Amino acid sequence: MDALAKNQLHTVTIDGWSADGAGVAHVLGRAVFVKGAIPGEDWVVRIVKVTSAAVFARGERLLKPSPHRVEPDCPVFGKCGGCALRHVDYASELEFKLAKVNDAYAHVGGLELRAERIIGAQSVDGYRNKGIYAVAEGPRTGFFRPRSHELIPVERCLIQAESADRAARAVCAFMRENGIPAYDEASGRGLVRRVFTRNGLRSGEMLVTVVSAGGFGAKTKKLVEVLRRAVPEATGIILNINKSCGNAVLKGDFYTLWGSGTMRDKLCGLEFELSPLSFYQVNPAQAEKLYSLALDYAAPAGRGLILDLYCGAGTISLCLARGCERVIGAEIVPESVENARKNAAGNGVENVEFICADAGQAAAKLSERGLRPDAVVLDPPRKGLTEQVISSVCSMSPKRVVYISCNAATQARDLALFKQRGYIPRRAAAVDMFPRTAHVETVALLSPLP
Repeated sequence: MDALAKNQLHTVTIDGWSADGAGVAHVLGRAVFVKGAIPGEDWVVRIVKVTSAAVFARGERLLKPSPHRVEPDCPVFGKCGGCALRHVDYASELEFKLAKVNDAYAHVGGLELRAERIIGAQSVDGYRNKGIYAVAEGPRTGFFRPRSHELIPVERCLIQAESADRAARAVCAFMRENGIPAYDEASGRGLVRRVFTRNGLRSGEMLVTVVSAGGFGAKTKKLVEVLRRAVPEATGIILNINKSCGNAVLKGDFYTLWGSGTMRDKLCGLEFELSPLSFYQVNPAQAEKLYSLALDYAAPAGRGLILDLYCGAGTISLCLARGCERVIGAEIVPESVENARKNAAGNGVENVEFICADAGQAAAKLSERGLRPDAVVLDPPRKGLTEQVISSVCSMSPKRVVYISCNAATQARDLALFKQRGYIPRRAAAVDMFPRTAHVETVALLSPLP
C-alpha cells in the first residue's frame, strides 16, 4: 500500500492534537486527523476523506485508551458545534491549549516567544453569559453541526446558564401552541430564526431576544406570557426583526416587548449596561483574570497613559483605568463610544475618555494633542490586525504594546509583523475563557528594541 485512500483501515497511535481538538496520527508520511481521539491512544481508524492538504479518518475501535479519557457527560457531544473536549480531563485540556498557543507562536509566527502559563477556570460548566440558539421546524432549538446548517436539537447545554435553555424551550412551546413556523433559509419563508439570551451571572438579570423574520401580531402578548412564566429571571423580552439573508444573528430593528431593553452586570467591581448588540466577554470570571494580566503588562508601575484600541463599550478601558493614571479608548462604532461614555459616568470613572476613531485616526488625534501613550492595548476580532493598524501603533512609539487575542494563529502572525518593525514579543500567557471547547484567549506583551 503506497497511498492513502477512502475506506482503508489502519491501526494507528495518536501522537498529537490538531488546533480544533482532534487527535493526529501519522500514516505513510501523512498527518491523519481523527475526531475524538486523544494523544497516546491506539485506534483502528477508517479513512473517510483524502485531499492534497489533509487526511481525515473516523475512529472505528479504541484499542488502548488514554488515562486522561473521561466519559462525555453530554448526549450530543461530538455532534453539535460547541464543546470539543468533554472526553478529556480538565488538566489535559489546559495542557492542549497551552501547547496550541506555543505551537502557533513557533510555526505560524516563527517566534521564540512562549506562553509562560495558562490560567484555568474554577468552573467549566454554566459559564457562558450569552446563548445563541438556532430554531428549526418541529419546532426545535439547538446548535448547528460543525461546517453545516444541520440543526442538532439540544435540551440542556452544559456550558450555558440553565435559564437560557429554559428560554429556548419556552419559545418552542409558544411556536407549537400558536402555529408559528420556524424560518427556512432555503425558501426564505417562516418566522422564528434564533433565540438569543444574555445572562448577568453576577447581577442575576437576563435579556431574552427572539430573532424573527417578522412580527407575531396579536400573538405577541402570548409570547411574553410564555417567556415570563418559564423564565422568571428575565428582566427584558425583545423582538429583533431580522429580514436579512445570510448568517448575521442580530440585524435590523429591535422592539422591547416587555421590561427593559438593556440589562446590567458587574465585571471587575464595575457595573455595565448591556444591550443585545453590546460586546461583552462571555465568561466574566475569566475575563477579570485576563484584564488583570493585561493591566500588569500595560502599567506595571501603575502609572502612565494607556490607549485602548477596539475599546467597544469600554469594558477593558474602565478596568484598566483603575490601575493607571489615564486611559483613552478608541472605537470606530459611534453607538459603542456613547455606550462607553455612559458606562464611565455610571461608574464614576473620571480618568478615562473615549474617542470615535480607528487606529490611524486615534494616532493622529493623540499626536495633534501632543500625547504619546505609554502603552497601547489591542483586542481585535478573530481575524487579527491589518498591517495599517500595526504601522499606526508603532508610529505612536509606545513603551509597551499589549495584544489580547482569541485566535493564537492570527496573533502569532501579527506579532511577527510587529517584530519586523522593532517591537519584540517579550512575554505571553493564556487564559481559558472557553472551557470544554478548543478555543483559548492569549495576552502578549511587546516592547521596542532598546
